[in-house]
Amino acid sequence: MLMAHPAVLRDLLDRYERLRAVAGERVVRAQVYRQLQDTAYTLCVTTGTRDIDAALRAARSRAAQYPTAEAVVAV
Repeated sequence: MLMAHPAVLRDLLDRYERLRAVAGERVVRAQVYRQLQDTAYTLCVTTGTRDIDAALRAARSRAAQYPTAEAVVAV
């Protein structure tokens, strides 16, 4: 199975977490909710999973296997 580049997964994880934080506020616009759903779907597709919890675990695991460019430079 093809797997997304770790940097793409990190970006998706960051986006999901940001949108989730906004969606937790009292007044949520439909656009934010739709973006959250789209990002969750994209995470599922890119990780080959069927639910967001499994997608988050898979994306975090894959992203953790590869250091970021900043981590490599800092060493």
